Amino acid sequence: MQYAVRESAARVQGLSFRISVRNTGDEAIALSDVTIRYWFTADGASSAFVGACDFTAIPGGCDGITRTFATTSGTEADRYLELSFSSAAGNLAPGATSEEVQIRVHSATYEYMMQTNDYSFDATLTALTPWEQVTAYRDGELAWGIEP
Repeated sequence: MQYAVRESAARVQGLSFRISVRNTGDEAIALSDVTIRYWFTADGASSAFVGACDFTAIPGGCDGITRTFATTSGTEADRYLELSFSSAAGNLAPGATSEEVQIRVHSATYEYMMQTNDYSFDATLTALTPWEQVTAYRDGELAWGIEP
């Protein structure tokens, strides 16, 4: 799992980041078997959250990436955005890295949120970098990273 911040300001109306999946195994994996979680805090936002895909060159494009939200407990994360891929995304060969996905998260009314208290956020990672605080799962099992 690789992560890079797109918007590094502390207080924002939308979280914004880039991710890519790296296959560190020795056999091809279907991206449709992979889910990714970005962990954050709602910071009192009262409207529903929206996950937007701004760009990806992964086959199937943004329409092939499902974005769902769930609540959790923790001081650095009370929510997560989960990304999953359609079968059109294809397979990832051993050692290969997927095309990047550019994501934004905001409340329906664009309420301000603080990123600096979000588990998955790191303002210093401006280039795609392995980052264990964005987690990846294969067939529902944790395959990369450390949950909060």
